[in-house]
Amino acid sequence: ITISGANFPSELLSRMFLSFEDVLKKFFHMIMLPDIVIDVLVSGVYRVLTWVVSVMLPPMAIFFPLFTFLEDLGYLPRVAFNLDNSFRKCNSCGKQALTICMGFGCNAAGVTGGRIIDSERERLIAILTNSFVPCNGRFPMLITIISVFFVVGSNNIGFLPSVYLTILICFGIFMTMVVSTFLSKTFLEGLPSSFALELPPFRKPQIGKIIVRSVFDRTLFVLGRAVVVAAPAGLVIWIMANVQVGDNTLFKICTDFLDPFAGVFGLDGVILFAFVLGFPANEIVIPLTVMGYTFGNQLQQLSNIETLREIFLSNGWTIVTAICFLIFTLMHWPCSTTCITIYKETKSFKWTFLSIIIPTLFGLVMCFIVNILSKIIMAI
Repeated sequence: ITISGANFPSELLSRMFLSFEDVLKKFFHMIMLPDIVIDVLVSGVYRVLTWVVSVMLPPMAIFFPLFTFLEDLGYLPRVAFNLDNSFRKCNSCGKQALTICMGFGCNAAGVTGGRIIDSERERLIAILTNSFVPCNGRFPMLITIISVFFVVGSNNIGFLPSVYLTILICFGIFMTMVVSTFLSKTFLEGLPSSFALELPPFRKPQIGKIIVRSVFDRTLFVLGRAVVVAAPAGLVIWIMANVQVGDNTLFKICTDFLDPFAGVFGLDGVILFAFVLGFPANEIVIPLTVMGYTFGNQLQQLSNIETLREIFLSNGWTIVTAICFLIFTLMHWPCSTTCITIYKETKSFKWTFLSIIIPTLFGLVMCFIVNILSKIIMAI
């Protein structure tokens, strides 16, 4: 419901924001701003900012009211009750399941959801592992790559992406439990806390409460933090794509530098640098990748699967590259909004740093294993 329902409003918002670009350019010309400044403000700051809003807002506006409805209904506490035994085996508690569920909407909201966990140790485990489940920003990336490389030419194209996506989600949840166990035996050693769990009754949802909590406490809260970071990110992306040193742009220089390192993990420099520049919002990673491959100087949207496939294949992508991309999408550093939220929740640079390092290391290790295994298989 979230993904399909967000397609139309996202497209509508994108077109609306795009139509304002000419208006802004005319206004800036009228006040006699230099052309380079206009290009920075419109093609850089404004485009990235509106891109994040148009892609991020509709899914959250759908997911969080539905999530809050289940919460107010009394269903989600039952999830925590039923999964408590599984999480206790990871030396955590069933309430972590609720932070995971909220993380599917936004990992930053999942982090704030850790407040329901009484034990400080278990709350930190939930916070550090929340980014192992894909948020609404990463779902489009996963679906796009699955559609491009794994279901092209299939007569059952609507069903297969769902199967592959479900496998990836289950893998993310499995890794959450693995890393939770790892943390409980290393940095956050300890036993699961003892407390009484009560199976609550189903309740009649309060619509007013649902709207207020989902819109103001979650959707606008997360979007506000994302917007604050997206604007300066637009400036950085424009500089990288337009400022030249010698014959190459800064973007090309950075991707060439990262290429040997990225190759070890089955990726390339463009992909890895797109993830780096996509730190403010995962929604812009694929557009950045396309921009790098096409030597563009601004973000561009390509909705045609065949065109995307041709661009990727012409730049050396294989099935192994696609698998490594999917794994790294699932397991890499949290977005800037989530990192800010982690710091505000923990008041610690140490835990914020670990929240970045832990998923990234696990993601790189998994990509490295897949890349090595593929080379061994091909050699045989």
